[in-house]
Amino acid sequence: MDPAYDFQTGAKPLPNATAVLVLGIVSIPVCCCYGIVSLVLGIVALVLASKDLALYRANPGVYSEKSLRNLKAGRVCAIIGLCLGALYLVYIIVLISLLGMAVFTDPQVMQEAMEDLFSR
Repeated sequence: MDPAYDFQTGAKPLPNATAVLVLGIVSIPVCCCYGIVSLVLGIVALVLASKDLALYRANPGVYSEKSLRNLKAGRVCAIIGLCLGALYLVYIIVLISLLGMAVFTDPQVMQEAMEDLFSR
């Protein structure tokens, strides 16, 4: 028997509600990993959430309200993590492009950057 089975109502949990919640929550703090990890976790959580929402809409009486709330909370966290990851990725791209432009416009800066790179 499923440990999350609700004996009072006879409703079972949505299959991926916990996974969506965990992935959504984890996608928020890992947005500092250049945004890539957060984007991947957020997208996976949203795909799983859409599948479970389709299951719930097909048979709303079969699944518990608690798992639906967990699914919705995980979906919101995944959207937040996805947005933060995308913003951080754009920030990194802009930062690299600005530094890259500064290096290419001033050959002395490029020479110093190369010396610093190879002196380590």
